[in-house]
Amino acid sequence: MKKLLIVLLVVALAAFLLAGCVPVTPGEGEEGEGEGEVIVVIEGAVVINGKTYVSAGPHDITVTFPASVAGWVDAWINSCTGDYSKSKRIDGGGGVVLFPDAAKKVWTGSGIFGCMNKGYNQVCPPCCATYIEIAAGECEDEACIWFPVIVDSCPPYAEIEVSIANCTCSGCAITFASTSTDPECAEGELCCGDDCSGLASWAINLYEGNPFDTCCDPSVCEEPIASDSGVCPIDFTTECLEAGTYYAVISLVDKVGLEQDYYAKIVVYGGQTTTDICDIIVNECFEIGPPVCIDCYGTDETIGTCEAICLDLDD
Repeated sequence: MKKLLIVLLVVALAAFLLAGCVPVTPGEGEEGEGEGEVIVVIEGAVVINGKTYVSAGPHDITVTFPASVAGWVDAWINSCTGDYSKSKRIDGGGGVVLFPDAAKKVWTGSGIFGCMNKGYNQVCPPCCATYIEIAAGECEDEACIWFPVIVDSCPPYAEIEVSIANCTCSGCAITFASTSTDPECAEGELCCGDDCSGLASWAINLYEGNPFDTCCDPSVCEEPIASDSGVCPIDFTTECLEAGTYYAVISLVDKVGLEQDYYAKIVVYGGQTTTDICDIIVNECFEIGPPVCIDCYGTDETIGTCEAICLDLDD
């Protein structure tokens, strides 16, 4: 017997509690119409200002029914449309194969969120929205549950200026600071943030010498000599340092877990006395893989960029 359920949407800890048209097998002695709740969980999803966000790419989906389902369960991720970015992917989605447990109450599968199979000259918004449909058993073509999800395809971004200043007695202090999109205007918009789900945090670790030498991962190769973290804007000044070569790793993460890392090699000169002016050479570094790990070049005293490098699921 098909049970008609009251539509309900409750979000807590990235779990989506929804109810809809759910056909279930009546229990012994059960009669008439009833109510129950369907729980839909998208792995890695977060709720921001009442809207559900998920990163582009595959995510596990679990649908739990209040009783065994008589028949089949189908899930569908619709095309990702519209531009929901904070600054001013179309065809995509697809069916999700759900597999039941022994009791046919919990159905699990994996679906891909974001833009795929783009047409000729088709542009995919990096922050688009899709509907997830859940249908079951006697519902046939009717969608028992519909709910929207915003798909974030771009990691956060920042452009950081690296500068040097003399300490009171001796040594030099390195400062990392967000740049402005308008160099002529101190109050211009900062090059630091995320255009979709929003920046969760940034972190800076400074290393003495090259932490990439042996294992290409400074987090396990060396201990940082200075570090700081926060939200935009980026503003961090080290304690007094001696002349030498240092490496900086700037990491940003947005609210759906997409990450962006920037690397810099910083050579510090001077600062041995109060009259010995401090100076620096800054080379931005890029990952190239082992055995070299990173390649550093250029002498611009800014690292990073004002533009996010978005994911393309067709690549």
